[in-house]
Amino acid sequence: MSGILSDDALDTLFRNARTHNAWTDKPVSDDLLHKLYDLVKWGPTSANCSPARIVFVTSKEGKEKLAPALSQGNLAKTMSAPVTAILGYDVEFYERLPDLFPHDLTAKTWFNWSKEWAEQTAFRNGSLQGGYFILAARALGLDCGPMSGFDMAKVDEAFFAGTTVKVNFLCNLGYGDPKGLFNRSPRLPFDDVCKIV
Repeated sequence: MSGILSDDALDTLFRNARTHNAWTDKPVSDDLLHKLYDLVKWGPTSANCSPARIVFVTSKEGKEKLAPALSQGNLAKTMSAPVTAILGYDVEFYERLPDLFPHDLTAKTWFNWSKEWAEQTAFRNGSLQGGYFILAARALGLDCGPMSGFDMAKVDEAFFAGTTVKVNFLCNLGYGDPKGLFNRSPRLPFDDVCKIV
């Protein structure tokens, strides 16, 4: 790896990127969702465990299934977004480690000895993949509206019942309408957050 991204690229990914609350009617193609995942999958995770599981909700029926789980403040913007991604994590991710970490076939035993340890690992690494997801979406020209503010049990029941997957967060995707943006909120300065030791 070499070089530094241009200021334009850094603006797209970070400095000018916003959490969108309103959407244009421009569609998001299935092909673009495939391209999005094809970037996300390359982000590093512990032992390449890759616990993220994603449901792209694009249909009217899917949105209606999701609606009862949403808080009132997230309902309208989610119903109008072209895509709502449900980012989950598989608490039994280790079952795929023989495929994902083939150079050490004992890797499964690093995680399957404790349900609590496996779930912590899945949540941590699934959250990492969620961050990669947002950056990859922005890199492909999509706007994002990541959210909590929903009933996790209802989402799990509606979309992950009978599986080992649990929801982490939701992220609306599409082409944002800038009229729906709030004023930019401040961020904490380096000295409030960081130490160099």
